[in-house]
Amino acid sequence: MSLSLRHLRLGVNIDHVATIRNARGTTYPDPFRAALIAQEAGADGITAHLREDRRHISDADVARLSEELTIPFNFEMAATQEMLAIALRHRPHAVCLVPERREERTTEGGLDAAGLHNHLAPMVDKLGEAGCRVSLFIEADPRQIEAALRLKVPVVELHTGKYCEVEGEERASELRRIADMAALAAKNGIEPHAGHGLTFDNVGPIAAIPQIAELNIGHFLIGEAIFLGLHESVAEIRRLMDAARG
Repeated sequence: MSLSLRHLRLGVNIDHVATIRNARGTTYPDPFRAALIAQEAGADGITAHLREDRRHISDADVARLSEELTIPFNFEMAATQEMLAIALRHRPHAVCLVPERREERTTEGGLDAAGLHNHLAPMVDKLGEAGCRVSLFIEADPRQIEAALRLKVPVVELHTGKYCEVEGEERASELRRIADMAALAAKNGIEPHAGHGLTFDNVGPIAAIPQIAELNIGHFLIGEAIFLGLHESVAEIRRLMDAARG
């Protein structure tokens, strides 16, 4: 199979099912149930971010996802000792190190892997030794790709937020930047993923980048589930990704 036709994996982020649950302090809607529906609809993996303030995903959610999912679980975490201990306890399939600030609504921009090399290196080593596939959520920037190479991570996830926010020539420029950095990562033996802000309307050009192996999409899919149902929402993004690769 040619590179452009290989299966593009879909990771569905279920954080905001937990956001709705926590708004009322109930036990529903259940993020794990959402994970199972997403799997049935075509998701290849499930992503969840345990924030330091526990604003959506909880420790109990992480334990259940780690223990009961039959597809890969991608655990997003800040690069802190608390989160490292949780990851080492549960040993999820994948761990994505992301930037985190208490006051932000959602993750804003990529991790400065270059500036944080000495802080990240021992964490990357410990997670790798525990059998976790480590990735860094970074900007599509050659300096950050070089840092990922020095840290010897197998995966980078390229931040697509700006691409999703701008239009016209600015979006075309962002798309070229992401494509170039995906190619650079792949050339150096790092598997490129991408995510943040992707929707039905903008996923196609990102999905068409042949080196990208996985997209992680969450907030939009949970929002669309209000109108379409979660299965239909995930199935439609899956269809659009496949069409872009076809």
